Amino acid sequence: MRPATRQDLEQVLETERLCFSTPWSRTTFDGLLGRDTVCFKVLEVGGKVVGHGVLWWVGPEAELANLAVVPSHRGRGGGAFLLDDLLAEAAFRGVERVFLEVRESNGAARSLYENREFVPVGRRPRYYQKPTEDAVVMALDLATVVDPEPG
Repeated sequence: MRPATRQDLEQVLETERLCFSTPWSRTTFDGLLGRDTVCFKVLEVGGKVVGHGVLWWVGPEAELANLAVVPSHRGRGGGAFLLDDLLAEAAFRGVERVFLEVRESNGAARSLYENREFVPVGRRPRYYQKPTEDAVVMALDLATVVDPEPG
């Protein structure tokens, strides 16, 4: 796990294409690099980026904006490792509550978030495209669950 760099963007974009029907663009990821209120990390295995996560915050609230692990490396704890690191960074930055959106049908992701004590707090109808699907909005009160020591 380490901060993302411009040199990582090709591999990050490949992960996006493998994981999402509407992947983020190079411009989007490039714009996140070096921002004071963004934590953009990559998970590297054997010299290859196999996952990434993006969290941004404003004051006491943050959004887990992106979390992806290539299909060939799922089920090995990489997503949990990324998530835990991003949550620790948020706590370290004084964030009190983290929000995220997840596809209603994404049981694996929802299970991961629920395991970290995220709870459903709302729904965004037709939020996702390709296919069209509702998003479940989830929230986590960091003060009760995370030790503020980033990795």
